Amino acid sequence: MLDLTEFTAAAIDPRAAARAPASVRRYHGPERRSEHETEQRRMAQMLDEIDYGMLLLADEQRVVHVNKSARRDLDDQHPLQLHGSELRPRHAHDVTQLREALVAASRRGLRRLLSLGDADDRVSVAVVPLPASGHETQHAVLLVLGKRRVCEELTVEWYARSHGLTNAETVVIKGLCADLTPQEIAQRQGVGLATIRTQIGSIRTKTGAGSIKALVRQVAMLPPLVSTLQGVGSMFDRRELPRLHEPRETVRPFDRREGGLPPLSTGQRLSA
Repeated sequence: MLDLTEFTAAAIDPRAAARAPASVRRYHGPERRSEHETEQRRMAQMLDEIDYGMLLLADEQRVVHVNKSARRDLDDQHPLQLHGSELRPRHAHDVTQLREALVAASRRGLRRLLSLGDADDRVSVAVVPLPASGHETQHAVLLVLGKRRVCEELTVEWYARSHGLTNAETVVIKGLCADLTPQEIAQRQGVGLATIRTQIGSIRTKTGAGSIKALVRQVAMLPPLVSTLQGVGSMFDRRELPRLHEPRETVRPFDRREGGLPPLSTGQRLSA
């Protein structure tokens, strides 16, 4: 069974075991090292499959691990910037609150929820202290980045397939998750509003959703799985929606980004 305490300490500082008293050191021969390395690799692979950006920090500011979603999200426009192993706010007005939150988590074990960035790129960040082992004087800190898109493409595709949705219905549900109204979807697709309403009715029947709001909520609450097409992003935003008659493989990807955590009220402005 995986020893989380030992794993966390080694992941933060591989030299920790060497500094531990001889009386508490465990066997670290070739077999044990190989097993431990496998556990660490599997843990990293597991974190890479989750569609939430996560960073592990030690010494209040030193970044020791970044999962794939975080590497994807920390672009030039994100309120947080990664410079080597150092995490810095992009805006001067975020410096103090980030620093205070990291110090409070590392030294006092306090959790914080931050809102970083300006109005156009605001993102929520959870600052979570991890349990310290016996010899540690400070907590390692986990940062969880708020989602910048409501629905991950792979997750929606799985949802559509599991409920037997057609290609056209899948296009519609992705449009709804991109916060488009039925009328906007119809205009983007060049079809009548009645066609879109018929497809929405079929989607609701197949999924058991009582309303568009309930449908979008179902999708938003699915497990956050990363797409197998790393770095491609979502297929829908308000700028361009692919035509219903386009072959699936020719649909042009795009990236819909929204600051902060995914709101459960996304579908409130939509009506069947």
